[in-house]
Amino acid sequence: MTTNREITIRGGGTGDIPAILGMFDSAVAWLAAQGRTGQWGSTPWSENPKAVAMVERYVAEGSPFVAEVAGVPAGTLTLTDSPGSYVEAVDEPERYVHLLASDRRFKGYGLGSALLAHAAEVTREAGISLLRVDCYAGDDRKLVAYYEANGFTATEAFVVGENNWPGQVLARRV
Repeated sequence: MTTNREITIRGGGTGDIPAILGMFDSAVAWLAAQGRTGQWGSTPWSENPKAVAMVERYVAEGSPFVAEVAGVPAGTLTLTDSPGSYVEAVDEPERYVHLLASDRRFKGYGLGSALLAHAAEVTREAGISLLRVDCYAGDDRKLVAYYEANGFTATEAFVVGENNWPGQVLARRV
């Protein structure tokens, strides 16, 4: 196992959408193989028109970032100025994390943590002190714990859609 893994984070764009969808496809397959379909289902995002449209919208309207390992796109995150429609806005400027995912071939490289640290730095450099994210809060709440381990604090819980998808908003002061 190599311990010297260089992660490079660069700005992304619409040309990265196929790679971003590939990262989500990898994550969905990995979750489904564990029987954990509550978060993103079992259909690859690249085959789901709603998921493709969501990725296209966030990448076009937000600030996407791509983490690369040896020049290979391996992880992604997009920042916007506000949450999705299912989360209440706050009364101060904020940056909101969307579309955090990594290609499971790079599990253990620390891509998610590197991307979240980059998001905090970019937010702070913009003179904004609040960084928020939401995530799936079902099953064992491992994803909530992951964000907490990366400096976020759980704030409000929410439920979305007819399937009552359980979510959690988390915040971090930067």
